[in-house]
Amino acid sequence: MSLADVAGLIAAVAFVALVALLAVPILKLGRLIDDARGTVQGVTTETLPLLREVTTTVSTTNGELERVSAITTNVQQITTNASALTALFAATLGSPLIKVAAFTYGVRQAFSGRKSGVRRRRG
Repeated sequence: MSLADVAGLIAAVAFVALVALLAVPILKLGRLIDDARGTVQGVTTETLPLLREVTTTVSTTNGELERVSAITTNVQQITTNASALTALFAATLGSPLIKVAAFTYGVRQAFSGRKSGVRRRRG
């Protein structure tokens, strides 16, 4: 064996050692990629049914919100009608009732003043 053969043998062993040292991180990286692929597949299989449930929930919620909107519209119409009815009652009966009450009060005051014999002066 010559010196060149020994140098070649040392270079070959060094190359094998270098490949072995680099193979370990490459194998670990391969396992990491496999785990990541499995995780992504798991998330995908669990997410799709969840998204379907969310879509169903949103659709149901939209239907309920439409019903609440209809109820709110009806309540608003009832409130408007009650307000109009109150204004109509006040306009038609309120003023005459106030006049009748004032007249009745005046008559009572006049009769009570006559009974006691004391006249009150207006000032």
